[in-house]
Amino acid sequence: MLGAPGSAMLRAMSTHAPLLDPFAVPSAGGEARWWFDGLAVIKATAVDTDGQMTILEVSEPPNSEAPLHVHHREDESFWILDGGATFYVGDRTIEARTGDYVFGPRHVPHRFTTGPDGCHMLFIFTPGGFEELLRAVSRPAESNTLPPASDGPPSDDEIRQLQAALQAHECELLG
Repeated sequence: MLGAPGSAMLRAMSTHAPLLDPFAVPSAGGEARWWFDGLAVIKATAVDTDGQMTILEVSEPPNSEAPLHVHHREDESFWILDGGATFYVGDRTIEARTGDYVFGPRHVPHRFTTGPDGCHMLFIFTPGGFEELLRAVSRPAESNTLPPASDGPPSDDEIRQLQAALQAHECELLG
């Protein structure tokens, strides 16, 4: 509708947006990484999207817990493809199941715990660039499966390396 609130801004944005090359990533494609006890597959990067977003396809085992953390550079969204998780975003608790979407704004601490069946989801970061942090704190997956179980908790040195990588990418581990 011409003259609707915000329509001038939308027209201005559409006329100044860079022209990007279309691309597609097949369902089995992307850069697979073992990330803590999960599998993260990079589907779209900041380079692919002119900095607009990063999309990861993430599989987490049953009853997995992401630590409380906060992003200061990007918003993080979660789209549940299969399974479920309980998200703690700020002071809200959100039960999410297949098909649900959860938004975690930057500067708001959040964490999640997967359900008894684990969880398969998309992580969507805006703006893009989170894939650089992922690469810094993960390792290439040897297969498109969950990684082998760890031998125990991370060492003090591994925790220091993780905290340094998080700080370099404007994230904080809070608990």
